[in-house]
Amino acid sequence: MSVNAAQPREAPPGRLAGRWVPWLVIGLWLALAAVMVPLSGKLSSVTTDKAADTLPASAESTKVAVHEDSLPGGEASTFVLVYHRAEGITDADRAAVERHYDTLAKRYPPKVAAPADGEDEGPALSPSADGKALMFTLDVSATYGGPETIVGPLRDVAKDRPAGLELDVTGPAAIEADMEAVFDGIDTQVLLTTIIVVTVLLILTYRSPVLWFVPLVAVGAAALTAMATVYLLVKGFGIVVNDQNSALLTILVFGVGTDYALLLISRYREALHHHENVRVAMVHALRGAAPAIVASAATVVAGLLCLLVADLNSTRGLGPIGAAGILCALVAMLTLFPATLVLLGRRIFWPAIPRFSTAVAEKPGLWGRLGTAISRRRWLATLGSVGILGALAIGLAGNTGALREQDQFVSAPESVTGFTVLRRHFPELGGQPMTILTRPAYQERVLDVVKGTPGVAQALPGETSGGWADISVFPTDAPDTVAEYDTIKRVRTAVHAVSGAEAIVGGPSAEHLDTEVTTTRDEKLVIPLVLAVVLIILGLLLRAIVAPLILMATVIVSFAAAFGGSVFVFDTILGFEGIDYSVPLLAFLFLVALGVDYNIFLVSRAREETVRLGTGEGMRKALSATGGVITSAGLVLAATFAVLATLPLVMLIEVGFLVAFGVLLDALLVRSVLVPALTLLIGRRIWWPSRLSRPAAGPPIGRHTLAEEEEPALQR
Repeated sequence: MSVNAAQPREAPPGRLAGRWVPWLVIGLWLALAAVMVPLSGKLSSVTTDKAADTLPASAESTKVAVHEDSLPGGEASTFVLVYHRAEGITDADRAAVERHYDTLAKRYPPKVAAPADGEDEGPALSPSADGKALMFTLDVSATYGGPETIVGPLRDVAKDRPAGLELDVTGPAAIEADMEAVFDGIDTQVLLTTIIVVTVLLILTYRSPVLWFVPLVAVGAAALTAMATVYLLVKGFGIVVNDQNSALLTILVFGVGTDYALLLISRYREALHHHENVRVAMVHALRGAAPAIVASAATVVAGLLCLLVADLNSTRGLGPIGAAGILCALVAMLTLFPATLVLLGRRIFWPAIPRFSTAVAEKPGLWGRLGTAISRRRWLATLGSVGILGALAIGLAGNTGALREQDQFVSAPESVTGFTVLRRHFPELGGQPMTILTRPAYQERVLDVVKGTPGVAQALPGETSGGWADISVFPTDAPDTVAEYDTIKRVRTAVHAVSGAEAIVGGPSAEHLDTEVTTTRDEKLVIPLVLAVVLIILGLLLRAIVAPLILMATVIVSFAAAFGGSVFVFDTILGFEGIDYSVPLLAFLFLVALGVDYNIFLVSRAREETVRLGTGEGMRKALSATGGVITSAGLVLAATFAVLATLPLVMLIEVGFLVAFGVLLDALLVRSVLVPALTLLIGRRIWWPSRLSRPAAGPPIGRHTLAEEEEPALQR
């Protein structure tokens, strides 16, 4: 379509709009892909979920785990085999169990131990007091493989048993094996599910048979580049990547990258109505959208990098991992994505192709009408929004206790049901064994001290090697309970009092206790730092003080509401037994950083419009222009995090649901109603101390001057 001769000519395209630029960008990405794609497949080879890698080096349980790893054969895997019959154990049952024990003892020598109550060293088989169960423990050296490779043969050996005799293979190693089975292939599952979800949402958003494919390809390239980058970071700097962080990386890149695509396409579609040359239109779209997108990415990256001060290795590792993913998404969506759109031209929008026209009629639309309604009922919109958020926050009074390891599974595997059976028939051995390391000369003294500690059922001396002697301690309380943690603390206090013993206490429950304590300490350090960093970025972006404070307040209130509403769902609807220790910090980080994103997109556009129209009209214009695209972006981001809720692990479900719910609250209520209402209530003072807060700023608006238009509502 040609431009009307009476209209002014378009501005020169400039170097960024040159014909060769898109081809150069795509060529560079193809060269990058040749290097990065092979490396991306290696990320799974460097992931680890071992406690020694996850916990800080200073943790007592980490020192125990590191010492056990250094022993010949490496760390042993402790299994507990519990045989039970409702009518009572028979002689044939005992003979079968003894046969199984002998077979396994020969297959996995030499560390086999099964404590019996009241004895320093018990028989191989321990009968229950009710006569309905037999159990023995099996410590298998790492030379025979990890828990996931051993648990299968253990269960296979016991298949040959009398009818009616039930077996549960449980213990710390069995739970670890079942956890590994959950994470097996999780990266592929998350990637494929995320691609399907994003594809469906893009097709529904654009109602185009081809346009959805372009952002999907660009985000996919960003994801592969991010995986390769993280692999290089692990190899170069020793960053800890566990399966959880690997899954979060995929979710972050696809969710945030798709958001950036939606925002850029919205500006590009606008520009195509005003510029006939698609390259010039894209330059104008980038000039309009890129500052907000870069500020958004900077906010999320800065928030993630605050995790570097965390003491927990897995939490600290998520910082650079997530930051690398966000930066890869940012670069891809500001280079590869626009270059591809330009080469494909206007036809990529078919059937709703945006036509060039010198007179584009602006329609108020849904979001324009919402802005007008909020303007007329500012106090009602503010109080109503705060009331809804406050009501949801009441859910924080529900069950926010720590989630036990055996409650992590949506469907309880054999290792978890086995703990229930063990607890029922052997109440005196209800907890997971602790491991105490002490200097050999003090082993007897430490042993005597531990036996006299409340909450300890048994304490058995073990082997001596590498200048250390170990003691196995069996608490009376159920695993990962407050009572068991109190016992661990008492045992630590008792053995630390033995001068010269240098005793340290570890084991699975001790690791969980140390993880919970470290996470609590990290929360107190990271959360204020994230708030401070995000507040500074908002201040620099908006060149104001009041607006950033208002935005941060809305995000904090939104987080409390999302957390409270999620706790209600977890507690009363899904029946979860608590909140995983890692969920609050992760959810806070994502919701603050990502929640501020939508406010950045809205308020940065409002500031841009305020220069021309004044604060009130500028906010209404910004809401009308960004409402649809930000809502779409929120739905996409929420849907990508909701993918985590499809996995069979409670912790991932909690993170996925909480973040998805919080993003929807931010996009649909906080950004759409509360922030515009507060802006209209406060008026131009929201930009204080910038020049926009002064009455002389801005042109007249309709019948009123800017100063009149911005009078507080109570004075009208």
